[in-house]
Amino acid sequence: MTGAALGESLAGVLGDPALAFPLALSLRIALATLAVHATLGIALGWALARRGWWGRGLVDLLVLLPMVFPPIVLGFALLIVLGRRGLGGWLEAHLGFGFVFTETGVWLASVIVGLPLIVKPVEAAIAALPRNLAEAARTLGHGEAVIFARVILPNIAGAVGAGLLMASARSLGEVGVTLMLGGNILDRTNTISLEIYNAVTVGEFHRALVLSGLLGLVSVAVFVVLRRRAASPL
Repeated sequence: MTGAALGESLAGVLGDPALAFPLALSLRIALATLAVHATLGIALGWALARRGWWGRGLVDLLVLLPMVFPPIVLGFALLIVLGRRGLGGWLEAHLGFGFVFTETGVWLASVIVGLPLIVKPVEAAIAALPRNLAEAARTLGHGEAVIFARVILPNIAGAVGAGLLMASARSLGEVGVTLMLGGNILDRTNTISLEIYNAVTVGEFHRALVLSGLLGLVSVAVFVVLRRRAASPL
């Protein structure tokens, strides 16, 4: 295939109007997920770095589940729990919203699979900090919120940045949990990753290759940023 033909082929796939919704959905989900990872992820990492509180082991287990459970199994478990016969039925009956086969479900899947990749680096970075930093701030009369914002957070900025990048890349490529919770419904819950899955199932391998290349470029960009951050002086 010549360069011109390849360019036309790529333009044909990327210019397909049917791709507009998956791209927009993936972008919305990525931004919403990033906001949660940057808040809940950091908060959980800080909490898990503090030893000895009741329930810590259970929270740690729940955070790690997406890393040890096969995605399709985790997705099915969430489908059972959040379905109409589970918690989802109660939420729909009393609060008027649900997670299964909705954009909210896609967002939840994205949050869950990426959460360990921000929580664990933050936890490790906080645990490695000298204790006298926080103790010195306390002797000066600062509260825990001020200590976290002005002492702890600046010292773990590298871990936070790396964790957010890895979590975002993982969430963007999620298929198994998203397939179960979102349902892969056309123009409703079909993300770019699910579009790749759809293209393969119907034999549109060129389309799948182009879309995989897009996600691959994102992954390479994340890798380059992480490598530069690791090589830069602290």
